Amino acid sequence: MTNRFLSRRELLNRAGGGIAGLAFADLMRGATAAPGTSLLAVRAPHFPAKAKAVISIFCYGGVSHVDTFDPKPELLKRQGEAMTGKGDVVVSQGHPGGLMPSPWKFSKHGQSGMDVSELFPHVAKKVDEIALIRSMRSISNDHAPALFQMNTGFIQGGYPSMGSWITYGLGTENQNLPAFVVFSDPRGGPIGGAPNWGNGFMPAAYQGTPFRSTGDPIVDLKPPKEMTPERQRRWLDLLAQYNQQHLAKNPHDYELSARIQSYELAFQMQTEATDAVDLKKETAATRALYGVGEEPTDHVGRQALMARRLVERGVRFVQIFSGGGNFTESWDAHWDLELNHGMHCAETDKPIAGLMTDLKSRGLLDSTLIIWHGEFGRMPISQKMNGRDHNPYGFSVWMAGGGIKGGTVVGSTDEYGYAAVENKKTVNDLHATVLHQLGLNHEKLTFPYNGRNIRLTDVSGEVIREVVA
Repeated sequence: MTNRFLSRRELLNRAGGGIAGLAFADLMRGATAAPGTSLLAVRAPHFPAKAKAVISIFCYGGVSHVDTFDPKPELLKRQGEAMTGKGDVVVSQGHPGGLMPSPWKFSKHGQSGMDVSELFPHVAKKVDEIALIRSMRSISNDHAPALFQMNTGFIQGGYPSMGSWITYGLGTENQNLPAFVVFSDPRGGPIGGAPNWGNGFMPAAYQGTPFRSTGDPIVDLKPPKEMTPERQRRWLDLLAQYNQQHLAKNPHDYELSARIQSYELAFQMQTEATDAVDLKKETAATRALYGVGEEPTDHVGRQALMARRLVERGVRFVQIFSGGGNFTESWDAHWDLELNHGMHCAETDKPIAGLMTDLKSRGLLDSTLIIWHGEFGRMPISQKMNGRDHNPYGFSVWMAGGGIKGGTVVGSTDEYGYAAVENKKTVNDLHATVLHQLGLNHEKLTFPYNGRNIRLTDVSGEVIREVVA
């Protein structure tokens, strides 16, 4: 018999009947699918779900709530005065000025009488399907950590994103498309980049897949011209045979499992993904509903329409980032608020309303949860004469579809819109609510890492019951 050293994996395998093997088995229990099965196979929720899919519309840079969904008449009454009675006001980039009223008018809409700015005339017609939370708070007033918190639950990078948690918990109904798709703004991605839709310490199969809204949906998706489908199929079958042999010797190499599945998924997507984003198959009336082919709505309209086509094909989570790069290209209105928000609201208003209308007409709104949010809000005081600084102390987000109680307003900020004062809600609460609508208990959806069972909501978070229908 030849003596040789055992690898750590082999040692744990051979010790399967002992304490080490039992401990390792317990550590990995529930973390991934069993070897040989898809990491993205459909899994049952903890309880009956109201939603099957999520579309996140992320307004990167920070939307001003006092100019969109949270009117503050006091700002007009005290225009230019110092904001008093709020303690030390912490700003991000300096140059704090006096109280600055919104340059846009608000009016009440729908049977609910919800106040919406004239910046969103199309969305305003949908308020009876929207649950507006005006008392959101986050931790950081800096973009990168605030983005990470809103996307992953933590201000540090390296944690799984919400889309990853959802696909880990539920899998996907379409094994020929990614479970989690991301559309970035053509002007650039958000600060922090790919970790905002990353898998963190989970297997790579759970990360978001970036799609493009024009041309091939994925870079290098199509094989070289000389690679016929038959030849590629034989090549993949041989590769799978070698990989499976290696996996049999290393059954707990879950990164290898993810890579094996990624090859097969890429092959299937060459046809399926191209078809899923082919907007030529939509009627002219549907494209017009989203503002496709019009300016300034074309790029967001395309992404929103593609999002609908993806969720109706079983994709679990689609995230659309509005705003890219820095400053004017994003919602980061440190100066010239009217130019910045005027541009971005005009780009997104019609596509968002079109998405809601289209989903409802197809019977998909009840099973698709829409989230409209940014990483934080903006200050009620002026900055650099006509801009607003970052504000994590109080801001607005809204949800619609997916079992959400429309026409609902939750919480409030103070008389200036500086800080949440009534029925305060946290990012953990928002995440707990999203998971709840999908039939997932945020306290039970865990992943073992570094000796802890990690959650999207960390050690806190409560479902926002006021918005649940």
